[in-house]
Amino acid sequence: MIGALVLALRLLMVLALYVFVGWAIWTIAQDVKRTGLQAMPRRVPAIRLEVWTQNGQAVSQAFSQPEVTLGRDPACDVLLDEETVSARHARLSYHHNQWWLEDLESTNGTSLNATRLNTATVLTNGDEIQCGKARLTVSLGNNDTLPIAQKL
Repeated sequence: MIGALVLALRLLMVLALYVFVGWAIWTIAQDVKRTGLQAMPRRVPAIRLEVWTQNGQAVSQAFSQPEVTLGRDPACDVLLDEETVSARHARLSYHHNQWWLEDLESTNGTSLNATRLNTATVLTNGDEIQCGKARLTVSLGNNDTLPIAQKL
């Protein structure tokens, strides 16, 4: 009788050990999966800017990086060759799942749909940005999402 009881306790101990090891492996696998999802690069929806030239033609540029600078400085992403535009005039940035426009303390200011900006403002499809005398039109809403670092 005691031998049967010892055998049953051994079997229960082995079963408990296998359950514990299985639970530990499952927990580790879930943690690895969660960490992998967090490590994936965030996707930024592409933004297209149409820069209107003085002769009325539009030059279109598309970006999928999380920050786009506008200005006369050659280091800016969108080069605006206009005397009324500051070197680093304005910035478009993607955060909180939206594109935002902010003025970078430019001399002649930045306007969105003919309203002068005082704070960062959310952009919508078809918005018109005016930096000094330079005009740009924003196109959003295409379902193309590209990795952060890629620039079209």
